[in-house]
Amino acid sequence: MRLAGRRALVVGLGKSGVAAARLLATHGARVAVADDKGEGELGDSLRQLDGVPHERHLGGLREDAFRGRDLVVVSPGVPLSAPPIAEARSRGVEVIGEVELAARFIEEPIAGITGTNGKSTTTALTAHLLRAAGKKVFAGGNLGDALSNRVLSGGKLDATVCELSSYQLEGIVSLRCAAAAALNVTPDHLDRYPSLEAYAAAKERIFANQKAGDAAVLNLADPRVAAMRTPEGVRRRGFDPRGRNAEAAGFLRAKSVLAVDGAEYDLRAPTLRGAHNAENALAALLLARHLGAPPWALQQGLDTYPGLPHRLEPVRTLDGVEWVNDSKGTNVDSVEKSLSAFDGGVLLIMGGRGKGAPYRPLRALFPGRVRALLTIGEDALRIAEELGDLAPVTACGDLRTAVAQARKLARAGDAVLLSPACASYDQFRNFEDRGEQFKALVRGLS
Repeated sequence: MRLAGRRALVVGLGKSGVAAARLLATHGARVAVADDKGEGELGDSLRQLDGVPHERHLGGLREDAFRGRDLVVVSPGVPLSAPPIAEARSRGVEVIGEVELAARFIEEPIAGITGTNGKSTTTALTAHLLRAAGKKVFAGGNLGDALSNRVLSGGKLDATVCELSSYQLEGIVSLRCAAAAALNVTPDHLDRYPSLEAYAAAKERIFANQKAGDAAVLNLADPRVAAMRTPEGVRRRGFDPRGRNAEAAGFLRAKSVLAVDGAEYDLRAPTLRGAHNAENALAALLLARHLGAPPWALQQGLDTYPGLPHRLEPVRTLDGVEWVNDSKGTNVDSVEKSLSAFDGGVLLIMGGRGKGAPYRPLRALFPGRVRALLTIGEDALRIAEELGDLAPVTACGDLRTAVAQARKLARAGDAVLLSPACASYDQFRNFEDRGEQFKALVRGLS
């Protein structure tokens, strides 16, 4: 892609926007940036652009920022339907997402992963499996390290593994995944999409540019995923975590035993506990196999996977009590998956800023599994009202009190699980801040 002399505008100055601006400037584009936020709120982002020639349009997306541009690179948090972006497209301006920009410079095969839940773990695990096979790999995208940083870092790699959200997939044109996985589709982001079908269609775009011989990894247990279309000649590699589909290339043969293409793999790492992680591992194994990882490396990779922060992350075991940080469990569906990874003796810390969804779907998991419920944050009362008849409730208010109360209530063999089912913004900067504070409190226990 030729960028020299092009008049480019980057819309949105999050991690991906900053990386895109740096990539554009490196290749000779005349860069402008625009964001709804003002200079005071964007201090960290703007500091990362020190030394990068650019023009600023901050405090709102106004028409003058788009005037005279021949390329607009949109960050995933900004809808392509926003009026100034839609108007630019109507004038014939090239409008693409940050991952599309970066992908045009990437030569090695790309493995892409999308889904409502599990995509970060599957991305990190796929990269770990490939590294266990001795391959040089970049892992990023929606996971945290913008895809443009892969290009900026240079060098030759064997593969790039990229988490792709529906927002990012809206902005692709030619991005091709040599191997792509769709994990699941459950209700989410319905404030941005008119229907669940529209949301699933955005996910399906991950397969759009695949060619004959590429692999499409699909969860056959999810009807919306199983129905996704792939181009002619693409190898459809289905997996079924229930083990009921004879056409599946991968399935759960027994508890914690995965069968993939005639080989069996044990799930022993505590970072891969639970049925949802068996699902993630099946997808990762199929992706890694397509990119050339041998079976011996796959088992080694499964055994040594360190896990991701804030996703069923073991913190410590104290007096026989396991403390687990699942701060990334910000919706009910995610908590269902995390809670099902435990057989019993769970002291569950829940609460924060609610998202409007009912907590009642968790009721089926409480009997025999949740021994105590400790509530925090703005939605504590509603959580207690919907679940409080199933386990003793301790209204804690804040996380520090919840950890102290859990320490008093827990006994050997129990697990204290922070899995809030809520956003964190009532008391924390983000879910990472909530998880880090939880870990600090737990490590400070004596």
